[in-house]
Amino acid sequence: MQDSSDLGENNLHCYHLLPGSDSPAETDQKNERREGTWPGQATAEVGSQKQRASEGVSVQRKVPLNRYALAGAILASTNSILLGYDIGVMSGAVIYIRENMKITSTQVEILVGSLNICSLIGSLASGKTADYIGRRYTIVLAASTFLLGAILMGLAPSFSFLLAGPLVAGIGVGYSLMIGPVYSAEISPTVTRGFLTSLPEVFISVGILLGYVSNYTLSGLPHDINWRLMLGLAALPAVAVALGVLAMPESPRWLVMKGLYSEAKKILIRTSQTKEEAESRFEEIAEANAASSGNWHGQGVWRELLLNPSRPVRRILIAAIGLNFFMQASGNDALVYYSPEVFRDAGIQNHQQLVGVTVIMGIAKTTFVLISALFSDKLGRRPLLLLGSVGMAISLATLGMGSKFLECSDSKPEWAMAMSVVAACATVSFFSVGLGPITWVYSSEIFPSRLRAQGSSLVISVNRNTVSWHSFLLLLSARNERQELRRDWG
Repeated sequence: MQDSSDLGENNLHCYHLLPGSDSPAETDQKNERREGTWPGQATAEVGSQKQRASEGVSVQRKVPLNRYALAGAILASTNSILLGYDIGVMSGAVIYIRENMKITSTQVEILVGSLNICSLIGSLASGKTADYIGRRYTIVLAASTFLLGAILMGLAPSFSFLLAGPLVAGIGVGYSLMIGPVYSAEISPTVTRGFLTSLPEVFISVGILLGYVSNYTLSGLPHDINWRLMLGLAALPAVAVALGVLAMPESPRWLVMKGLYSEAKKILIRTSQTKEEAESRFEEIAEANAASSGNWHGQGVWRELLLNPSRPVRRILIAAIGLNFFMQASGNDALVYYSPEVFRDAGIQNHQQLVGVTVIMGIAKTTFVLISALFSDKLGRRPLLLLGSVGMAISLATLGMGSKFLECSDSKPEWAMAMSVVAACATVSFFSVGLGPITWVYSSEIFPSRLRAQGSSLVISVNRNTVSWHSFLLLLSARNERQELRRDWG
């Protein structure tokens, strides 16, 4: 049997990517029960399914979700709720922090951008940490940093103290963005891997919505209290996440790496549809682990990824890094963080109305990411990615035109205000259909098992580096605008 690297979501063509191989080697014979497509491949089946198809019998069948794998993937993705909550709640909390602490626009930009900048540290360290202490305890570590960050922000007596909160929580962001999809991919049956691996993005959207709801609910409290409660409430789910994760199973891939074969087999049996499937998955993981032993652990893996990648690995890196770059270059995070500012420019001035409109945007984002997760295995990654990207381009162009018209208009017509609000909601919705969930799914499943932790860590660091670069551009733009105003007004 060849090493299929335990990757691919319903793919019939599983590839081994051993060092020095010039092209992927197909190993179809074991995948009779798998359906779907590898990006760029036509839908096909082999073996007995070909015979049934020739007889006119449908080979499509609905595969039920494995409840044990679903529970593990949900627990692994719960840190994403904390990430989403921090993103969503900060967009509204800064309105009241600015008034209560009398901070400048530059300080607001630094406060918002610091979470993304420090997440780069966590993303770079996450691969090594996950291989050393295990996937499960890496999730606990991420939740612990979120907990500490929430406490620091909620009790902050000054801006410097407040800034320490997102600096600490940002490290947890880097860990959680990598470990959730990787764990879900390693514990999931092949036929439902696309859905389960997209759960982190679903939970991010749910967290953003909860942050918006928190902003709206607490906005009526005094301004010296409401933002503290908004930010500090993240400590409660962080404790629940840390305790809940302790009950989840360890990744079978990590257990095999550590020589704990019997425990890995038990988990694979519980997360597979049949005993035969569990045995097949175990053999694939064991062969991938054997290929990665010796020279291909630790520094050897990084050497192959960065210095001497084979042709298939090079293509994987280009695809995964490109997706993560364009995911953040699309500006979705900036729109989510600064949505109150966008809606203020659209003519909405009341604070409670501002955070209320963000709740509507959060509902739209969460709804569409759920739709994407449910159909990602059926429709495939590429169609959803293309649909989301084209939709985002149209929505962003509409938002830009509407905002520019309102900027140049003295009357602020209602149709232009409505167009800007709808375009903003459409932008995050199309992001949630394509670039949002598909990037995480693709990045976690495209790497061979032996390269998955370090490969995911690498592409997540690119993701975080891009969003950090975007934050610095926003800060520079805001500073230049203030300098122009000073020159204009003397």
